[in-house]
Amino acid sequence: MPAAAPTRHPLDPEPASSTKARAVFALGLAALLTGAMIGGVIPATIALVLARQTHREQFASAGYLTGNKWVRHGRKLAWAGIVLALAALVVAGIAGLLHLATPGGQDFDTNTD
Repeated sequence: MPAAAPTRHPLDPEPASSTKARAVFALGLAALLTGAMIGGVIPATIALVLARQTHREQFASAGYLTGNKWVRHGRKLAWAGIVLALAALVVAGIAGLLHLATPGGQDFDTNTD
């Protein structure tokens, strides 16, 4: 016989969706979209800090604050934005070194008449 779901106490609050969870997702998405332009580090950092706060609030609410899926996806997007920003920095550094290392920059005339 399957176990019955526990009944809720009448004074228990209704589960509510966390607005911070959606903000984490939005900031993570912004970090991913702007990560290749190195500007994604700022929204990614804010998203990761806000994700930590949201996770603590959800834990403290004992299940009455929902939105854990939004936080997880936002955190993944924020890390992806940081990785894209780091990759853009590496590519820019390599391109700069290759530009400096190209032979035949400015050729000065050695003949002085």
